[in-house]
Amino acid sequence: METSTQLVETIKKGIQDKKGSNIVVADLQGIDGAICRYFVICQGNSPTQVEAIADSVSEFAHKEVQEKPIAVVGLENAQWVAMDYTDVMVHIFLPDVREYYDLEHLWEDAVITHIPDLD
Repeated sequence: METSTQLVETIKKGIQDKKGSNIVVADLQGIDGAICRYFVICQGNSPTQVEAIADSVSEFAHKEVQEKPIAVVGLENAQWVAMDYTDVMVHIFLPDVREYYDLEHLWEDAVITHIPDLD
């Protein structure tokens, strides 16, 4: 369990390193049938930034906690990139795509933590 929280912290650093914004961590541990322990959701302002955030998350997770995602999808168009770290799912969106899918409210029973933007 401690490994998951360390991974979440590392992922946050990777997102912030590329100026990802509006970071939300959804703790799904108390929810029956949840597909993982945590969702980390954020956004970038362009497909290029979304891709850079995904690369940064991969680098930070590999260097700091020796974790690699088991799957990464969405890099082709970089409007919504999903990274699967088994216990932690990372979702990096363009703002309009994030608003459309509204993942935070799909898991409204989760404990939601909003991370202040660094700027």
